[in-house]
Amino acid sequence: MSNKELQEEELEVLHSIYDGDESFKQVNETTFQYKYGEEGNHRSFVMEISWTADYPENSPNIKLDAFYNKHILSNVKETIKNSVAEQVPDLIGCAMTYTLFEYVKENYDELISEQPEVPSLIQTDEDKNQPDVGKKKEKKEQLTKNQKRKMYERMNAAGEKPRGYDWVDIIKHLSQSGVQT
Repeated sequence: MSNKELQEEELEVLHSIYDGDESFKQVNETTFQYKYGEEGNHRSFVMEISWTADYPENSPNIKLDAFYNKHILSNVKETIKNSVAEQVPDLIGCAMTYTLFEYVKENYDELISEQPEVPSLIQTDEDKNQPDVGKKKEKKEQLTKNQKRKMYERMNAAGEKPRGYDWVDIIKHLSQSGVQT
């Protein structure tokens, strides 16, 4: 069988297995996602497997860079990717998407063990690169008393400009434009 035929067959199998499973999502014809953990849990993540043109003869692409995974530490992501990638060589030549998804499901606790359960303990990569000291707050523009008084005089009691403040004097405008009535 050709790689395309094997992919079509695996696609049918995936649809029959994951029919009704809210965690499984098919992004396009060759890309699939599976969500592990409970919704809202700080240890939940989405793993994406995308097939290459010569899949299953070659390994698929395994990604954890979905926006949903922004709270997962980078070392935990690497642990998961490396662990899944170790399973691929044994499965070359046969349908492996289901097997890889199930491997992560079975080993979820072990793979996510370094991820803290409390969100406040997590420091993202951007936070690590920016030092806390030396941050300056922007100063607001300070108005003088006279500037504040003029601004207040131009406003009504509700702090809005009066009705018609930007209207054009229609008669003056028409007299300047040369239109005679």
